[in-house]
Amino acid sequence: MQFEEIKTRINQYKNEGKRLFTSSSFQSHSLVLLHIISRIDKTIPVYFINTGYHFPETIRFRDSVSEQFGLTTLDLRSEVPKSMQRDHEGKLFFASDPDHCCYLNKTQPMDAILRTYDVWINGVRADQSAVRAAMKVEQPAPHGTIRFHPMLDWNARMIWQYQKEFQLPKHPLEEKGYVSIGCEPCTRRLDASMQEREARWYGLKKVECGLHTDLVSK
Repeated sequence: MQFEEIKTRINQYKNEGKRLFTSSSFQSHSLVLLHIISRIDKTIPVYFINTGYHFPETIRFRDSVSEQFGLTTLDLRSEVPKSMQRDHEGKLFFASDPDHCCYLNKTQPMDAILRTYDVWINGVRADQSAVRAAMKVEQPAPHGTIRFHPMLDWNARMIWQYQKEFQLPKHPLEEKGYVSIGCEPCTRRLDASMQEREARWYGLKKVECGLHTDLVSK
């Protein structure tokens, strides 16, 4: 979808009285959707899933971009304290059970947010993974919420062209070799032998955190 199509769809939702929100990881490629939303309606809230494990550079970048784009960004945190996110051996779940760690720190908090909104504007792209390639521009999510994927047909080149046209800032860790940036314990620098999302949960055969697998109505 191009800008005018996205604008029309968002305005349609608003005219229908639907409550909208978006979420962002504040990676460089994520800024395209945030910038588009800032051009359409700066009052749409942006939820940042603060797992407590992010790189400090990501937190500073989030704050800088939110101010630059004039967006209202809200932290979304797990209700389960880190002291209770340990296995029977005392290891934090990100080390022993990353799927459960993602559930507690990402999926469960976002599931609660879905209960209070009608439309989740989500920046997934079909070229990012097989799971995302199977998605549609609009599809149902739990609690009667609609997932709206306006970037689904965008590819890396289109993202790069938009970034260049509007001179969008880049995540500071990119120049250090990080491309797909998530939580610090689970993120690695990208090397020539790896696909983009293989830098996340390196060595675990895991490319999704649950937001785009569990929070889709079957």
